[in-house]
Amino acid sequence: MANQVLRPTDIDPREFIAAVDHPVRRADAEVLLDLLEDITGQQAAMWGPSIVGFGHYHYRYASGHEGDSCAIGFSPRKANLVFYGLTYGEASEPLLAKLGKHRRGAGCVYVNKLADIDLAVLRQIAREGYEFTTTVMHSPAPGSEPREER
Repeated sequence: MANQVLRPTDIDPREFIAAVDHPVRRADAEVLLDLLEDITGQQAAMWGPSIVGFGHYHYRYASGHEGDSCAIGFSPRKANLVFYGLTYGEASEPLLAKLGKHRRGAGCVYVNKLADIDLAVLRQIAREGYEFTTTVMHSPAPGSEPREER
């Protein structure tokens, strides 16, 4: 297996969020931490120096490249909030159309602030993304526990 850049760390996600300079970004990240823990049933963990992730899965591409990643996550960057794992699956497209002001990148969703989007729709997209990533798209990482339904 190739050396992975993105790995879980021992950094406390709440300490990371508390150190975010931008006050709106920090407040939004605090909301997201609780919201995504609730949706996934997983405790937040830092993946690399700046991604707050929830759950994990093991992936393997046809090329033979494989590794582990967080199932869904976010990063409170200087320019915007970046979401990971929300664009997978057929259910994501119609939900993203209802999300509110955002833009998309390669597998990411960028939001300026939570006030720009519909949090009920974000909850649906996050739930769908988590379920798709951990059950349909890839197998759960070795040793991961299935989550209880909420």
